[in-house]
Amino acid sequence: MLQTPEDPAQGQTPGAARLRPVEDFSGTLAQRTYLALREAIIGLAYRPGEPLRKPDICDRLGVSRSPVSEAIARLAAEGLVDVVPQAGTFVARFSMEEIREGAFLREAIELAAVEALAPVITEPQLVQLRRNLRVQEALVEDGDFAGFYKFDAELHALILSFTGHRKLVHVADTAWVHVNRARQLVLPVAGRVAQTLAEHLAIVEALASGDTEAARQAMRLHLRQLVSYLEPLERDRPELFAPG
Repeated sequence: MLQTPEDPAQGQTPGAARLRPVEDFSGTLAQRTYLALREAIIGLAYRPGEPLRKPDICDRLGVSRSPVSEAIARLAAEGLVDVVPQAGTFVARFSMEEIREGAFLREAIELAAVEALAPVITEPQLVQLRRNLRVQEALVEDGDFAGFYKFDAELHALILSFTGHRKLVHVADTAWVHVNRARQLVLPVAGRVAQTLAEHLAIVEALASGDTEAARQAMRLHLRQLVSYLEPLERDRPELFAPG
């Protein structure tokens, strides 16, 4: 049985106290409210199936109901919350179908990216990737899962951005959103973070050598390895998944 960590929301203050202040984000008030809620949901500060109470969120963030309602509408469009008439708003439970679909789309995007990048990657770009990897190594040594997750995401964003396609990072992030949320449960699993780092090193090494096929294979292995960790969750943590 997959050993997952304690539920991230256990032991935390109930309600919206898990939200970071809107001042920590940029953009309009509605955009900052959306980003605060999205971060808390993806980071599992709010459990799948947990209700989102607008008055609590308004009080915590110091905003009116309007930006909260707008944020919830955006989150519902992303499939991160469910708005149930006469019942309220709830954090969406996981769907293995959506996780597999997101993984499929992300794999297609990232394999195309490394294929395009391997023959033309520059030394300054490799310096950025290697600098990121050095930070990842330090975070693994420190057992800093949250920090590692941040630089993991940055590494993938760098690779996508190096293709020169400006919208690619956003498209990939949108495709990956359900996987991103579920993976919070497996990053702390013993050995997974170190294994992820080794997979990242293999990807960058293949890019540095200009070996297109090796880069594709390393990226494919990396992305599919994550999904292999996620698939048992539906059996081991059924309360986190939507029925059917």
